[in-house]
Order: sequence, then structure tokens, then C-alpha cells
Amino acid sequence: MTEYRRLGHSGLTVSAVGLGCNNLGRANTPTESQEGTNAVVHAAVEAGVTFFDVADVYGREPGLSETMLGKALKGHRDDVVIGTKFGMDMRGVNGNDFDARGSRRYIVKAVEASLRRLDTEWIDLYQFHTPDPRTPIDETLAALDDLVSSGKVRYIGHSNFAGWQIAQAEYVGRQSGGVRFVSTQNHYNLLDRRAELEVLPAAEAFSLGVLPYFPLANGLLTGKYSAGKAPEGSRLSHTRTNLVHDADWDQLGRFGQFAKERGITELQLAFSWLAAQTGVSSVIAGATRPEQIRENAEAVCWVPTQEDREELDNIFPRSPKVALF
Repeated sequence: MTEYRRLGHSGLTVSAVGLGCNNLGRANTPTESQEGTNAVVHAAVEAGVTFFDVADVYGREPGLSETMLGKALKGHRDDVVIGTKFGMDMRGVNGNDFDARGSRRYIVKAVEASLRRLDTEWIDLYQFHTPDPRTPIDETLAALDDLVSSGKVRYIGHSNFAGWQIAQAEYVGRQSGGVRFVSTQNHYNLLDRRAELEVLPAAEAFSLGVLPYFPLANGLLTGKYSAGKAPEGSRLSHTRTNLVHDADWDQLGRFGQFAKERGITELQLAFSWLAAQTGVSSVIAGATRPEQIRENAEAVCWVPTQEDREELDNIFPRSPKVALF
């Protein structure tokens, strides 16, 4: 049964597993076509997935994933939560951004373009995709506040922020009395736990909903790979093949045994462990086939005990704490 959670300190409710839409319109995938996209999106809706996470930059060309998602969600808009993102290089699709994609000028242009592509009147969660070092965060927040006030955006979040940037944004938001971020989206899984150093403590301190992406570490945590070998047709069989070659297969073998002893799959273990971490609202995972999204939607099915957590810490050591002095 699908689980639903509040997103941070907001009233927005999302499914505990979300569909990452970066594969929609991606070349050489079943979801490259609208028909393939429709199959995956409709399977997600049927499985109870309500959170669809996309970005203006996703797709074979920037904007394509948003366009395809908007078409696939026809007739379902009121039943789902759409999160999209702005702030990465759109390669001229949104005009000359002058490398200031957190500016008021750019945000106003970007949101209108996303609304058109998604064919919707509002965006549930508008996320700042990556920090803009050239634009003060107070300008970005002021522009986003206007969008919320106008009804074009309902909540705002950020992605790929460091701990200090999360704290700075929260401080500026409180001082201004305007809209504040309700979520943070970051790379986080058992093989990469760096988010635990600063991001998760900051998110907990400011009651932000955490949205981990890459929960399966490019497939290494699915159990489908064996020592030095990638299944034919899998992503790592033709891209980033070094990840398979360089993986710690003894570690992954222990991970597989841990899951087997508890009667769950490795995918279920990876998702359930993330979902059990403090502040996690929704685990975001991509899919290119309906059976994948159905499997993902049912993956949060196990709650680790303290002993389980400690054993997993032994298999996948926490990132070392940074010395302050």
C-alpha cells in the first residue's frame, strides 16, 4: 500500500516514492517516445504515486521532459503533485540568461516557459536546481515569493545546496518574512552518504523535507549487477562503465546477503533505508518501463531496527565527520 507524507514543514502531501522524470524524452530509452512516457506515467498514477519530479533541463533537448509529462498527465492534474526545477543551463531555450539563473529576470521567464510546457496553471513545487553564485539569495527568494503570491507556484524547494547555503536561505527567508523553502533535494544513498555531514542536519534543523535522488546508485544497489559485469542493455553497460569496474563487490555482496536474510529485495532495502532516515519525505527514482515504477512504488515496505541500522553502518560506513578545529 502506497504511503504518503508531508513535505517538510508544509501542508503539501507527497507519495513516499516519487517518479523522477529525467528519462522522459531521453534518447535510446523506452520513454523516448510519448507512448512510452504515457505507459510509465499512467502506471505510476495507478500504483498510487502522486509526486512527479521533473526539471526544465531534462530531455533529449531542454524542455522535452516537461512537455511529455504534461501530455501524459492529461486528466490527472488535480490528483498529482508536480515538482519542476529551474536554474541549470537551458542552452538558450529560455533566451540569454547571462549566467544568472537565480535572478528575478530569469526566474520570471523560466516559470512561464515551464507552465506552458507542462500545460498547467500552477506548479506545486518549484525548485532551485543548483545555487547561483552570482545572484544574492534574497533576490531569488523575492522573485519566488511573487510567484507564490500570484498562484503560479504553491511551494518552493531547492536542490544541490550545501549545508551553509540551506542555512543562509532559511535566515534570509525568515528575515524578509516572505516565502521559505520547504524541501531540499540531494544525492543520497547507501553508497554515497555525504549528505549526512551537513545537508541532513540542516534540513532537520529547519524542518525541510528531504528528497533523495539516485537512491539505487545508478543500479548498483538493485542486485542486478555482478562482479565486473553489467546486464546487457542496462545503463552501466554502455555509460559510466567505470562504476561497475570500480565497485566494491565484497561490500555489495554483504548488502545482498543482508537483504536476503530479511526476506526483501536489494531494491526494497535501498528504498526502505532511505525512507527511514529523518526528514525524508519522498525517495525519487527514475523508470523507463511500467514494471519498474510498479516495483519502485512498492519498495518502501520494511522498517529497519536499530540493530539493522548498525549492521548497515558496518557495511556502508558513514562519511567521516569534518573536523571543525
